[in-house]
Amino acid sequence: MSTATPGSTPQPLSRTARWAVLTAAFAGLVLAGFELALMPVAALSVSKSLLGAAYTDALGGEWFARFTASLMLGMAFGGILMGNLGDRIGRTRAMGTSIVFYALCSGLGGFAQAQEEMLVLRFFVGLGLGGVWPNAVVLVSECWPSASRPVVAGVMGAGINFGILLLSQLVRFVHITPDSWRWIFWLAGLQAILGLIVFFGLPESPKWLASRARRKMIPSPVPTGGGTLSIPSKDNVMGRASNPSILRELFRPPLLWVTAVGIVLASIPLVGAWAASKWMIPWADKVATAQDPGYKAVVQGWWALGATLGSFLGAQVAAWLGRRRAYFLIALGATVLTISMFQLTAPLRPSFLPVVFAQGFVATLFFGWLPLYLPELFPTHVRATGAGVAMNTGRFATAAGVLMSGILFSALGGSYPAVGTLAAFIYALGMIVIWFAPDTSRKNLDD
Repeated sequence: MSTATPGSTPQPLSRTARWAVLTAAFAGLVLAGFELALMPVAALSVSKSLLGAAYTDALGGEWFARFTASLMLGMAFGGILMGNLGDRIGRTRAMGTSIVFYALCSGLGGFAQAQEEMLVLRFFVGLGLGGVWPNAVVLVSECWPSASRPVVAGVMGAGINFGILLLSQLVRFVHITPDSWRWIFWLAGLQAILGLIVFFGLPESPKWLASRARRKMIPSPVPTGGGTLSIPSKDNVMGRASNPSILRELFRPPLLWVTAVGIVLASIPLVGAWAASKWMIPWADKVATAQDPGYKAVVQGWWALGATLGSFLGAQVAAWLGRRRAYFLIALGATVLTISMFQLTAPLRPSFLPVVFAQGFVATLFFGWLPLYLPELFPTHVRATGAGVAMNTGRFATAAGVLMSGILFSALGGSYPAVGTLAAFIYALGMIVIWFAPDTSRKNLDD
């Protein structure tokens, strides 16, 4: 592991160490995607099992929204707290801690005996999941040369959606049903092994180590008889990253504006994905399960395949077209395709799976764009916190959006096409907001 002492400059990681960082961070995001995909395919089976005779289709949809909102709320808090932890104790330790925590809480879900127990556990799973993304993305961004960043950001963006694809293929062959759903939660609990490997064995970011070393050396003027004597203050000895003022720094000039922009730009695709796109899976479950129990997994697989490609290419599109123009076009395409998915086709129709694939591809270009763009907004000493705040504050809006879509679902008589179509218009907001964002196309990650 790279080390630094005050006054020293940590050496760049070797090629082997950089690949180890990329592999571990990618694996962390793959398993996070596996976890994110778990409840969309399992929610109705869990509800039918735990509610018993009280289950109805409308109540199943409401609980799906509650489980999702609870997860998003946990991710919002977790991303901010664990992002801040990454600036304080290091990217690798914070990421490893996050993985172990969410894996153990997910495993406990396999023992749940009531909907309320599962609801609380999904919140705690979210706390851990929220910390994986900012620390993994920032760690990789800081460990790889600038010339490689668009490709590396694409790999990171694809990680979560590859995990969704992985789960979809698993449950195609080992079905999740009201009588057999606990096994998937116990399997998810094994992810704690990766967290321990990351915590104890992964190299730390040289940029973070250098930033910590420089801040330990910042002098504090102390009045003396003839002037000032520079000695390290307690804050500088511990490193500025240990100071809770990091969060306050993000919400005051000169970082206030970029923080606000980052939050809005991350919120739009998150709310769109969870308040609109994800309704296609319980819709497919309701329509097709009686004749094909594996159809919902097929739908998720087609979406995840498109999403894996889209999230990988999102950074390339941003590098090619420029950050702002790319975001505008992605928002336009996501709006059109999401509405088309809910209004121009339906589960079991021949056209449904191709449209699902296309929607997954376009709507997740955002998630290749974000790993490239968000680290560019913030200086090193607040980068993990800034990326975590931007990405995960958006999850507060996502939780609210999902709950609202659940209310709309009931108000619209349990109509999946209606709720998905109305929620799709959140993507259109991105076509306006992006023109207020800084253009970071020519910025590198050096302070």
